[in-house]
Amino acid sequence: MQVTIQKIPGNLQEFEALAAAEKQPEHICAMFLCALKLFDKDKNAGTAAMNLLRGPRPMTPYDAQFLTDRLRDKAYLPMAYFEGAKPENNYQPNTPYVLNVMEDQRPQDIEPGYLRVFLKTAGADSPRPIKLRKKESTGEWFLWEYSSVLSGIRVPAAKDPWA
Repeated sequence: MQVTIQKIPGNLQEFEALAAAEKQPEHICAMFLCALKLFDKDKNAGTAAMNLLRGPRPMTPYDAQFLTDRLRDKAYLPMAYFEGAKPENNYQPNTPYVLNVMEDQRPQDIEPGYLRVFLKTAGADSPRPIKLRKKESTGEWFLWEYSSVLSGIRVPAAKDPWA
């Protein structure tokens, strides 16, 4: 599954317009990375963007602090999952922005109403899972578990004293 984004949203209005365009799980994953980028730039707008993706389970102060902690000094992290981004080029992805979302190789391990997909980055040896939950009454997918995407990856060349 592949998602292409022409421009990373720079504010909440742009984010909302892009998020409304598509509700498939792979698109939610791409919007999640955009929300992280927005959160790093503007906490309030980023929180509102995350709340759109989380649906009936809005962010708590703990969730916001978790994102703040994981993104501290790592503004490159959200872009690291797009095609072309690698430590050597300081995680500058190709444009347009292309995200490859990998299907779960063991879907039988996940409970009904949930979906697990994986994102790959050149900054890690293995793909990182994202879990989504389906709202049965509407058929919409929402972010459920995404902490692995926020785990550490190799530092970009510009920050690596050994590069």
